[in-house]
Amino acid sequence: MSASQQQEKTLAKKGDARLARRLLGYLRPYRRRAALAVLLTLLNAPLMLVGPPLTKAAVDLFIAPDAAKPLAGYEVALRRAALYLGAGSSPYRGLVFIGLIFLLANVLGFAVQYLHGIVMQTIGQHVMFDLRQQIFEHFQRLPMRFHDRNPVGRLMTRLTSDVDAVNEMFTVGVTSVVRNVVAILYIVCWMLYVDWRLTLLSFTMLPLVLALTLWFRGGARAANAEIRLLVARINAFLQEHISGMQVVQLFGREERERRIFDEINEANRRMGVRASLFYSSFLPLVEVVSVVGIALALWRGGLQVIAGLTTLGTVIAFIQLARSFYEPVGDISDKYNLVQAALAAAERIFALLDEPAPGAGPARPRASREARGRIEFRHVWFAYDAEDWVLKDVSFVVEPGERVALVGHTGGGKTTITNLLLRFYEVQRGQILFDGVDIRELDLTELRSNFSIVLQDICLYSGDIASNIRLGGGAVSEERMVAAAREVHADDFIRRLPGGYAARLHERGAGLSVGQKQLISFARALAFDPRVLILDEATSSIDTETETLIRDAVERLMKGRTSLVIAHRLSTIQSADKIIVIHKGRVREVGTHQRLLAERGLYWRLYRLQFGHKDGLQDLIEAGAVTP
Repeated sequence: MSASQQQEKTLAKKGDARLARRLLGYLRPYRRRAALAVLLTLLNAPLMLVGPPLTKAAVDLFIAPDAAKPLAGYEVALRRAALYLGAGSSPYRGLVFIGLIFLLANVLGFAVQYLHGIVMQTIGQHVMFDLRQQIFEHFQRLPMRFHDRNPVGRLMTRLTSDVDAVNEMFTVGVTSVVRNVVAILYIVCWMLYVDWRLTLLSFTMLPLVLALTLWFRGGARAANAEIRLLVARINAFLQEHISGMQVVQLFGREERERRIFDEINEANRRMGVRASLFYSSFLPLVEVVSVVGIALALWRGGLQVIAGLTTLGTVIAFIQLARSFYEPVGDISDKYNLVQAALAAAERIFALLDEPAPGAGPARPRASREARGRIEFRHVWFAYDAEDWVLKDVSFVVEPGERVALVGHTGGGKTTITNLLLRFYEVQRGQILFDGVDIRELDLTELRSNFSIVLQDICLYSGDIASNIRLGGGAVSEERMVAAAREVHADDFIRRLPGGYAARLHERGAGLSVGQKQLISFARALAFDPRVLILDEATSSIDTETETLIRDAVERLMKGRTSLVIAHRLSTIQSADKIIVIHKGRVREVGTHQRLLAERGLYWRLYRLQFGHKDGLQDLIEAGAVTP
């Protein structure tokens, strides 16, 4: 199990109340709409539950009137209204009068319920928008360490299905629970008004309902939390393997990957069945309990009618109220599963949002000034994991306008140096200075605005070529964009594409060659006219002819600009002003190409190996640079 999976597995249970309070905080900007929704809920219950009181009135006034029994206050008012309207002269007209009131109340109830649904759906969509926006903005502030240990698929789950689950809670779950709670309170008041003795008898079954609810609560919560974890694992697996499908097919791994996915999918199926068992068992059990409670009320009420202690209408209305009481209880239980799924999703969303994100800089950053491009590393130590040091006491200086190459074997720490310079990671020891100022004292956005970087792994976005060069911003004019593309010889092939600079690109630039994508990446870096240019194996995927085309352009663009070049091909950096040899996290040699060759050290051995000297590998073994 990976570290990120273990982290999700061991998330502390936050407590439903605390999670619910935090979720309800997202309603604060929409409190007026929420207040309207509450008002509509309060109106909806008496309108939709008008049946039992009207049934009692219909029976006691027009079907089986009993002059010896006193009428309730609302029944007296209904009889007077019927007499006033001329509907109380016969039982038939009285029943028509009661029926019209019932119809009108239900029509109004449906209208109120419809308006309530629109209000809550609108609130839910706004909350979902706000939550997704907050998560995405938080993604962009989180350090690279976080993204290194969390698969993209798992993060996508937080932004999509987890937020959808929270939206379901707001639009369906909370709405239903609040409406049913109001209905229960309304029904209980009516039951006590109709006959408090029968009410107490019916409520003898409530402890059993409470026990069933607690049992369901624990099982459903655990099952839904596990389901969210498994869905995240499925998304992470699919994202990784669909992106790498070429490798899967090339090495014939289809059957093995199918078996792995089958195991994850089967675990998700089993947990889904378990959650369904809780759900499918709970509702029938509640129904059985409710039937027993209604049967007790029917038995006791029937005896009271026979004994002449109450009216037939009272008993009929009470049975309807008892049935109506257990219906919202069952519906709350039905929606409880949805609420638990949402709380399990919210638990993971808030765990993500609680991830500490470094600030963009100090509270009072140094005043900005025109950058000169001087870079200095002072005794820098850095480790990605604990004290497994990748860089060890690294010190060097790059003067403004100087072209410096970083060379050394793979894993030696060259790319780590540029990552630290751009503050993708923070140093554990030592200092990095930019124009004589510690980079931790500079505003992060302002610091990075002085750099452009071209990586070996090119990142192009869906959209057109122009937006990929300009990155959607207005800082780069049309003229500068075209000039940058022309400077790196990308203009010719771009204009040959359908639409030219408006040609649409698919995900990650599918349809372009690796060399073409790298030329666009070069144009992007140069269009922003950086003070410092970083080339990280930038020409490794370009053929010899293309490399020849851009070499002169890159040479011209490096003039007057500080440049850091990371390269394994030593032929590309021989004209550098300074070459820094990094080996096992330490600076081993510094000098020009000719000087380092004259010293016959590690660089000399690397050069001999790369250019085919038969003793080159033996030189490196003797120097301890490689293991035989």
